[in-house]
Amino acid sequence: MKITKIETVRLDRHPNLIWVRLHTDEGLTGLGETWFGAGPVEADIHDRIAPLLIGEDPSRIEHFNRVLRSYAGFFGTGAEMRAVSAVDVALWDLAGKAAGKPIYDLLGGATRASIQVYNTCAGPDYVSQSADVRPDNFGLTGSGRKDFQDLDAFLNRADELAAELLEMGIKSMKIWPFDFAEGAGDGMDISTADLKRALEPFEKIRAAHGDAMRIKAELHGLWSLPAAKKIAAALEPIGADWIEDPIWMDRMAEIGELVQFTSQPIAGGETLGGLGQVRDLLTPGALSVPIIDVTWGGGITFAKKAAALAEGFAKPIAFHDCSGPVTLAASTHLALACPNVFEQEITRGFYYGWYHELVDQPPPIENGFIRASGDSGLGLDLLPGLAESNGATVRATTDAG
Repeated sequence: MKITKIETVRLDRHPNLIWVRLHTDEGLTGLGETWFGAGPVEADIHDRIAPLLIGEDPSRIEHFNRVLRSYAGFFGTGAEMRAVSAVDVALWDLAGKAAGKPIYDLLGGATRASIQVYNTCAGPDYVSQSADVRPDNFGLTGSGRKDFQDLDAFLNRADELAAELLEMGIKSMKIWPFDFAEGAGDGMDISTADLKRALEPFEKIRAAHGDAMRIKAELHGLWSLPAAKKIAAALEPIGADWIEDPIWMDRMAEIGELVQFTSQPIAGGETLGGLGQVRDLLTPGALSVPIIDVTWGGGITFAKKAAALAEGFAKPIAFHDCSGPVTLAASTHLALACPNVFEQEITRGFYYGWYHELVDQPPPIENGFIRASGDSGLGLDLLPGLAESNGATVRATTDAG
């Protein structure tokens, strides 16, 4: 089997998403995806990666995961790494289809039939217009979709939102009210008033539901170490599952200092990529839970190794998903195959809001647990006609020249 064409698809209505499809001379197609900076990713796939793949055997996944890394942008989660990640997922999808098996079988087999989810409480229009993760782009005044407006809900009725999730069987949720503090602009300090205001959603959930709902606090790397310490101290009575990305995850010494300061578990790392950066999160013994994004950090090949690396340190790992349906599918296959994954992130505002508008069958979720469909490869595909719909941009490369 040889790769004959590389195709990318983008949609105006989801400008952060890009899909890559690898076509072969045997009629099989592999699907990949990444998120943020779709234009630069598209250019890198066609200008740099396509000449390295056209005419090649797609089964050499490990080989291409190394060869496709660029000299510049070879680590982290820049456009080059996101391009490699999307292509790597597509290669695994092809391998599964060629073998007639789901990807988790190619990764050593499932360690469980399904895995529990936690809900990242974003609405369907969250970070939908650009890659800026700031309140102006949080979709609070979005397209008018009324269902699953979870970000507005956690700000104004967190106890009711928790009740809705518990009714669905979802027993863990992640919220980020600290992003709305005045001090979040530069992150140097947070006022007492803003600190108290940001704690209110956590306190509402605990008052209404006790420990029935597990809570994760997302800080998006916005804060200085002194401000992060204030926030961590204020969260101590809440008993959070973890505090995520309290500072930028490349400030290793400060992460270690924060870990020594608080009893709250610290998690993070989704904006990092490559095994070297995952190793740095683990070797100081600082992070309780490293988090990686499969379609940012290097694809399924990278993610499987990162999970094994974390397992070697007797730590769990978590796979990020607040992006697109293919990323969720790839993460679910990994979560089923990797024994040190405790739960899989979903964003129900995306999953129920628009994932079904893009793919034929997102991974099934039932009573708070997610599983893979059992079909070969990823188990899903883009909906027929999506690439031909209004607002679609399709680019194809068919030869190595």
